[in-house]
Amino acid sequence: MTVAIEMGLTTAGAGAAMDLEELLATRLLVQGNSGSGKSHLLRRLLEQSAPWVQQAIIDPEGDFVTLAERFGHLVIDAEDHTERGLQVAGERARLHRVSTVLNLEGLDAENQMRRAAAFLGGMFDVERDHWYPMLVVVDEAQLFAPAVAGEVSDEARKLSLGAMTNLMCRGRKRGLAGIIATQRLAKLAKNVAAEASNFLMGRTFLDIDMARAADLLGMERRQAEAFRDLERGQFMALGPALSRRPLRLNIGPTETSPRNSTPRLMPLPEATLEDARAVILAAPPPDASRPQRRPAPDLLEQLRAAKAAAPEISTEEVEEPVSAAELAERRERVDRTLRAVLAAPDAGFRAIGVLYQEFVVRCRIEGLGASVPDLTEFRRMLTHARAGLGTDIAGDDSWREVTLRASILPDDMQGVFMMLARAAKEGWPCPGDIAIARAYGSHSLRRAQRLLGYMEEQGLIVVQLDGGGRRIVTLVELAWATAPGDPNGDDQPAEQMPSAASA
Repeated sequence: MTVAIEMGLTTAGAGAAMDLEELLATRLLVQGNSGSGKSHLLRRLLEQSAPWVQQAIIDPEGDFVTLAERFGHLVIDAEDHTERGLQVAGERARLHRVSTVLNLEGLDAENQMRRAAAFLGGMFDVERDHWYPMLVVVDEAQLFAPAVAGEVSDEARKLSLGAMTNLMCRGRKRGLAGIIATQRLAKLAKNVAAEASNFLMGRTFLDIDMARAADLLGMERRQAEAFRDLERGQFMALGPALSRRPLRLNIGPTETSPRNSTPRLMPLPEATLEDARAVILAAPPPDASRPQRRPAPDLLEQLRAAKAAAPEISTEEVEEPVSAAELAERRERVDRTLRAVLAAPDAGFRAIGVLYQEFVVRCRIEGLGASVPDLTEFRRMLTHARAGLGTDIAGDDSWREVTLRASILPDDMQGVFMMLARAAKEGWPCPGDIAIARAYGSHSLRRAQRLLGYMEEQGLIVVQLDGGGRRIVTLVELAWATAPGDPNGDDQPAEQMPSAASA
């Protein structure tokens, strides 16, 4: 079935439709100076296609958050989340097929680039089973894929440019259709712009931008002057999803509007010069009235204090006391059931909720009844199993500090940290990226590398390379260090690093 998106009218008064399925396969580039109507065009496209396809909008100015009330988009305020949190949010948005608006308003340029790259990376790295069609709209794309280095760090620029390149160059096979809008083509990285096959060119005045727009539309250079004559909301269209020949069209109205409307002229307030002087040049308030910024809390100390304050559960509160032998027998049956669940070849890559459902069913078949662990306890057991820790090791006193430090990390990272900790404690070679990715439940080696970087940022580990390029991981404060290991290698030998299925 062909889905036609009504974008507006041609200069002849005919309807101007965009083929949504063709757009998903060929991507779109929108260009126009400030005030040409780019954001209005994107809003029209998003509103018309919202019932048909999942959407994600990278919104540097917060213009598109108003889509939430009318069309149900989830607004994510990037300022309130870490890069890791946004990466996971991008993954989950694709898994659950939720349309989102990443609001980057309030962040400086470098943090906008880093957080947008993390969110795009999360959507890009999901497993093949979740490659559903999705429109990814990036407004002011020159901020995230600049043609030349600016004031931001090289690292932030490379991260952002890499994410944008993946979106436009490799995103199609993953169901991601990039729609990028920019004020100036000359400021946009050419390898990003070149991947679009559909173009909507609005009003522009600089010769270099007019020349590039004319080249993209297959127009002669002398015809480039026409871009100066376009009205607000008028665009020249070309591409397989739009028109096989350059076509001028007027973008239709939208149902929603941006929070920040175009400024209107209004009369100045009536006030005497002396009144204005008294207000503007009044003495500033004392600095002491400003709230003092408190230092960031020490999460590890908070966790230690919380654990020390936790009440002990006395055996007198147990309504039906059982013998130590019975407890050991139940624990063995639960462990045996968990090993059976993890014995499946794809168990390492299945969602925790799915694994827990299978675990509960097997426990009931075993007749464990009330002894079935809840989801929280199951997560802890799964974390130890994926780290290759048996019950004897996980219960060792020397692991209390490791468990405490691991609790700082998100649940899905704790197993990886414990796997590294065990290798360091035993002096085994550092696990390779394949082993780390498998313990995390992913096929992505890049994600494994990012995990190590995140743990290092949290001050939990130090990653080093020796002269042969082999990796060494040292646990901060505990002073445990792994032996050098090949980052490109697979799991360590079975006798050194037990698999999750044998934990």
